[in-house]
Amino acid sequence: MDKNKQGIESLKAGKYEDAIKFFSEAIEENPMDPVAYINFGNVLTAVGENERAINFYSKAIELDENASAAYYCLGNLYFNLNNFSDAAVQFEKAMRNGLQTNDVYYMLGMCFVNMDNVKLAIPYLQRSVELNEEDVEARFQYGLALAKSELYKEAVAQFEEVVKQDIHHADAFYNLGVAYLGIYNNPDRALGYFTKVLDIQPDHMLAGYGLKMIEKIKGPQ
Repeated sequence: MDKNKQGIESLKAGKYEDAIKFFSEAIEENPMDPVAYINFGNVLTAVGENERAINFYSKAIELDENASAAYYCLGNLYFNLNNFSDAAVQFEKAMRNGLQTNDVYYMLGMCFVNMDNVKLAIPYLQRSVELNEEDVEARFQYGLALAKSELYKEAVAQFEEVVKQDIHHADAFYNLGVAYLGIYNNPDRALGYFTKVLDIQPDHMLAGYGLKMIEKIKGPQ
């Protein structure tokens, strides 16, 4: 097993000192290989040494300007620092250099969500779902973006698919309840969804508020 693989195994096991040792040795053996710098950056990110991690990712890019993994890792680091604008730039670079996974589309979409530009987020979240139809969180966020853009029919379709895939997804059931109460004027169906939310998560305050609204609408029974 080469040093990079040994380092990755150590990183996965949370043995950060061992991972640093292996990646340092990999860099010493082949200082022109960007992979070891990316891996070293990942260890530094894991232990919160963000500035040093940025330097290692930047070194990888210096060695190979097409290193899509370096751009992606750098994007994740900026995203976790709530620097969504810089994160988006890095995710876009990762895409341009060949990374076409559902994760990179999801992360770019979430950058735009966090920058309050849901309309720009929609095509990236949609593509993320297309690339991995079983990614429940990507589909849920896609549904939210559609709802915020007042594309309610399309949003409901996504939330319905979410709860098919995850019968315990309280927030998807809640959003279905909101849609049927506020958009489709169907309090009986909304009641079923809000009740389901509280079965899953009894302390879901918004669902409880939704039930109270339905009680006011329906009046004494």
